[in-house]
Amino acid sequence: MTGNEIRSKLRAGERVYATCVVAASPLWPKTLAGAGIDFVFIDSEHTPVDRETLAWTCRGYASAGVPPVVRVPSPDPYEAAKVLDGGACGFIAPYVETAEQARRITEVARYRPLKGDRVERAVADETSLEPELRDYLAARNADTILIANIESVPAINNLKEILTAGDLDSVLIGPHDLSCSLGIPEQYDHPRFDEAVREIFTVAREHNVGAGIHYWLDIEMEVEWARAGANLIMHSSDLAIVGQNLKSDLAQLRSELGDVLDDGRDTEADII
Repeated sequence: MTGNEIRSKLRAGERVYATCVVAASPLWPKTLAGAGIDFVFIDSEHTPVDRETLAWTCRGYASAGVPPVVRVPSPDPYEAAKVLDGGACGFIAPYVETAEQARRITEVARYRPLKGDRVERAVADETSLEPELRDYLAARNADTILIANIESVPAINNLKEILTAGDLDSVLIGPHDLSCSLGIPEQYDHPRFDEAVREIFTVAREHNVGAGIHYWLDIEMEVEWARAGANLIMHSSDLAIVGQNLKSDLAQLRSELGDVLDDGRDTEADII
């Protein structure tokens, strides 16, 4: 799908499937394309990838027919512009908590290359744009996917204002940060966590914005949340999938061969 098609599906409530990657291997794009994902979420917030490597990675996925969407280090329009210039089809802004942050990321997603006062006036009043410029910006940015990470209590409290101020295609819950903000770290089965997740889904869908949660521990939980309103299915990551499957395979091999591993290396934190 094109970025514009993905945007339309997210806003319409149709399901879109994606996964997260942190490895920059040139072998991943073809493999993930064959897996049937709609787009790939490349993380540059929690990984030490440099700008040049990130650009090559984006070009690799794009050439394989998988739109690359990059999570930038902060909800900053200049950071977002960097990844878009490098070949990303969209970006995920982390830890968005205010309507002002939503407006700022909308500037680059919908009005690039305008900057400064010119773009601020355009966001406030689109009629300030000359018809020719308005058509140019609409065509240039039609495929840019804009997703905001909602991962804190203030973000939930301000969610309606965030969705009204920003032209978002989807929100994406960061479960680890959200659980910590709620005071229940990594307790993803806690009733308060589940309540918060469902509230985010409900409010987003009421505003015709897609909703999802990045999750890696339990497919049944992902299915339940999808039935509760999530239509952005952000399933796991290369790191988690490799770690979990390697752990399972080695455990089976050791069991069948009568070997035992007991060195404390099999913690969940090691594979996420």
